[in-house]
Amino acid sequence: MLLQGNDSSRWADPLRSNRSAPGGPGPEAVGGPGPEAVVVPAVFGLIFVVGVVGNCLVMVVIGKVRHLGARGGGGRRALSPTNVFVLNLSVADLSFLLCCVPLHATVYSLPEWLFGGFLCWFGHFFSSVSMLVSIFTLVAMSVDRYVAVVRSNKSACVRSRRNALAGLCVIWTLSLLCSVPVAQHHVLTNHPTAPNSTFCWENWAGASRRAYRVTVLLLGFLLPLLLISCCYARVLFHLHKKIKNMSKKSERSKAKTAQTVLLVVAAFTVCWMPHHIIVMWVEFGSFPLTDASFAFRIVSHCLSYGNSCVNPVLYAFLSENFRKACRQVFTCYLRSQPPPPPSGKVVRFRLDTFSTTHSTSNI
Repeated sequence: MLLQGNDSSRWADPLRSNRSAPGGPGPEAVGGPGPEAVVVPAVFGLIFVVGVVGNCLVMVVIGKVRHLGARGGGGRRALSPTNVFVLNLSVADLSFLLCCVPLHATVYSLPEWLFGGFLCWFGHFFSSVSMLVSIFTLVAMSVDRYVAVVRSNKSACVRSRRNALAGLCVIWTLSLLCSVPVAQHHVLTNHPTAPNSTFCWENWAGASRRAYRVTVLLLGFLLPLLLISCCYARVLFHLHKKIKNMSKKSERSKAKTAQTVLLVVAAFTVCWMPHHIIVMWVEFGSFPLTDASFAFRIVSHCLSYGNSCVNPVLYAFLSENFRKACRQVFTCYLRSQPPPPPSGKVVRFRLDTFSTTHSTSNI
């Protein structure tokens, strides 16, 4: 398994679907692969296509809008801090889908690991890196929104492109460091029930695995969830006070903002909580080897992968300005000789959600 923790050799048989008890007969010995050998890769394939298309579209629109701005005479403008994070989120989610989903699908469809030692450790390592980068970027975006809305008097000096890029360096460095143990402990091995087959498996010693699992739970789920929830709660509280006695339009805007915030927090929780429940259950309990638990594991993988499909929707496509920019980009692209856009009109749109002003961020 590529999401660490769901494939502990302490409780699961590495043969194909991992449905047999440790040391017991593999699925080949009890009638061959089950329907999951076809169904699971098909579901993963759907998630893969939707996520890749969505994240690529976000990156294309951001890049093309800057290009249209240059043609319009305004020159290419620097990405706003929020859009720097949006672009990084799309890169991380796309990397996660490209590295994690195809390799993980083979666990259910192939009888053994066929991709060699390098992809065994590097595939798991980079999947962990991109997963953590995506999560840490969501935290950075929530802090960015908090500063922009609640601490607007300090926004100009704090929310600079330079600081955003420095934040990305911290995010990637921390993710790389946190993922080093994943690379160190994934090796090629065999199994007593299939001595002639090769499997990519984890090999941990002593209590180091439990310590690492708890660390990932804290840094990769509980702390991010707490920070995201606190930042957006403060944003909602600030907006409630600021526009309490304003127009109906402002009230509708506040309600829409509240709905978006709830969607962001709920999506993060629903997508990642099942995975971490299984990880902790395996390490500190007795995870049952049943059809129901096997299905729960598959669902947890689908949800965690699905987070990379949901992020483009929550952070880009829910923005009316982004949708307008998307239409402008593809309208110009479909024309054989598109006219130069009026300076400053096409290139202006913002992905900065949860704002109380009508100002725009140039890309």
